[in-house]
Amino acid sequence: MQCNNMTDDDDMRREIKNLFVRTDMILSRFRCCSINVKLTLFKTYCLSLYDTALWKNFSATVYRKLKSAFNKCIKKMFGYTRRDSMTSVFFDLSLPTLDTVVHNSRILFANQSLRSCNKIVQWFLTIRVY
Repeated sequence: MQCNNMTDDDDMRREIKNLFVRTDMILSRFRCCSINVKLTLFKTYCLSLYDTALWKNFSATVYRKLKSAFNKCIKKMFGYTRRDSMTSVFFDLSLPTLDTVVHNSRILFANQSLRSCNKIVQWFLTIRVY
């Protein structure tokens, strides 16, 4: 469904669904693999969120749902229980939090845009949209 309400909520909801689908697919195929294999697969398929760098207008509710989905998928993927602390989970697995993934994506996109030689990209960098 196409919606032109000028928010990124629909993109984030799509990523929530995709995150659960990818996690379930990886688990169904690689359940018996080692933690290192699961970590590599999770980093490859679940940390690359589409359009993250461009998200600007979204509701806090949808972002919290995405963050919750991200945490649930990590716990499910690596066998942690509901009561386990996410801080210790991220520390044990050396995984970034969702906030870190989004922040790094924005910084990388901004740096790549600034280094671009494309005239159209350079023009977009000069305009300010409020």
